[in-house]
Amino acid sequence: MNNTLRGHLALASVALIYGSNYIIVKSVMPDPIGANSFITLRVAGACLLFWLVVGKKAVIPDKEDRWRFVLCALTGVATNQLFFFNGLALTSPINASIIMTSNPILVMLISAVLLKQRITWMKVLGVVIGAIGAITLLWISTHDASKQSSITGDIYILINSLSFAFYLVLVKPLMSKYHPFVVTAWIFTIGVFMVLPFGGLGITTVEWSTLSTWQWFCVGFVIVFTTFLSYLLNNIGIHYTSSTVTSSYIYLQPILAGVFAFLFSGITEKNFASDITFNKVLCALLVFAGVFLVSRSEAKVAAMK
Repeated sequence: MNNTLRGHLALASVALIYGSNYIIVKSVMPDPIGANSFITLRVAGACLLFWLVVGKKAVIPDKEDRWRFVLCALTGVATNQLFFFNGLALTSPINASIIMTSNPILVMLISAVLLKQRITWMKVLGVVIGAIGAITLLWISTHDASKQSSITGDIYILINSLSFAFYLVLVKPLMSKYHPFVVTAWIFTIGVFMVLPFGGLGITTVEWSTLSTWQWFCVGFVIVFTTFLSYLLNNIGIHYTSSTVTSSYIYLQPILAGVFAFLFSGITEKNFASDITFNKVLCALLVFAGVFLVSRSEAKVAAMK
């Protein structure tokens, strides 16, 4: 197997994990496990796994970098996870997966402000088109007859995407200076203390004995696959392919979320597929088009360097 194929397989696996995660999380949240309690489980469990992988590579961050580690934990773990899980508890998996594809656009805007990166007309056009798709989706949520989605939940997911976009910009210098696993282990360690006040006590109120085999699988899947394994696979993908190729796999998430919505509706008692409408498909296409234009502009700028 050549390295390029290895990279694509890794990225495809990440897309599959994220695509199914929207449905899997909804199978146990907000009942029988509350959103904040689930966050605490996810962050603490993943933190332990990352330190097991780091092993002897563990180092204490330099004093001048510690503030950036705290900011990365705040944006990449605490704020990101709190708004994602609480948003997903209120809105539908389909809406969440569509809104999350706006992340590359948000990264571009933040990079332009903080890193003074050049903004082209193609990027501006992409932002406008993507924004139209996202705003229309929010408007649809206010008139959702199925009650599976809500504008509050959608806004939470958007804040989550914005927070993670800040994280991607802030973490870049740390990734260049330290081993990626060391960076992640420290960020999750700090993140545990940030989310603990929100979900720590909630864990003790969960009736764990009532969880079904499927629900236990969902909890383990989120900790091991969505949080831990997806990060490892994503690193492989980034190593063997370009950043443009890596970002393009985000297009698969809403499509796979739709596929899994149909599949899991036959396994679980919840009908996730009823939330898929023609209008939401059009919104998704607008967001896709916006992200494509932004990514294409990034690729042209990179090629000129």
